[in-house]
Amino acid sequence: MNIIAVEEAVRLEEKKLVKEVFAVSCGPAQCQETIRTALAMGANRGIHVEVLAAEADLLGPLQVAWVLAKLAEKEKVDLGKQDIDDNCNQTGQMTAGFLDWPQGTFASQVTLEGDKVKGEQEIDGGLETLLLKLPDVVTADRQLNEPHYNTLPNIMKAKKKIEVIKAGDLGVDLTSKFSVISLEDPPQHTAGVKVETTEDLVAKLREIERV
Repeated sequence: MNIIAVEEAVRLEEKKLVKEVFAVSCGPAQCQETIRTALAMGANRGIHVEVLAAEADLLGPLQVAWVLAKLAEKEKVDLGKQDIDDNCNQTGQMTAGFLDWPQGTFASQVTLEGDKVKGEQEIDGGLETLLLKLPDVVTADRQLNEPHYNTLPNIMKAKKKIEVIKAGDLGVDLTSKFSVISLEDPPQHTAGVKVETTEDLVAKLREIERV
């Protein structure tokens, strides 16, 4: 969870386009500080999926996606918005895959139109516009909005109760499905060779069987 997606969700809630905004963070106890920031920004509820510090390394994109998908089913979510973080490139897509929902990635603009979401994303050469039917998953680009400044007193006043659950309560097994087989350094690059003429270059490429 991060503030760009929270900001956009709160704006939609203020416009009466969504009924409720709840913020989710998955990890050790210090994740609750992040949730309090979201509550101070205007989120209605906060859910902390608690993971012991010793198990935090198990939280890869796959495990986080399972957690988000199970929570979406439990809370009957229509629109899931995830901000940029270390796992964003994978987690949003995995979550949509688990739920069998449409997805829009790196959204720089989001508009709700009835039972559909229109999202824009920057691509090489311009903008791509997608129209997704609810429920769906949208991941946020940094250009989606400019989060409003949150003062420390406002954060401290965010005393709404944070619901704490375990990944196991959602039926999610955090056991890693990956294992490291081996690690090795990449091959050393050899020094380049300077040639004087085009003919010398062609001859050298033929010598090393590149042409």
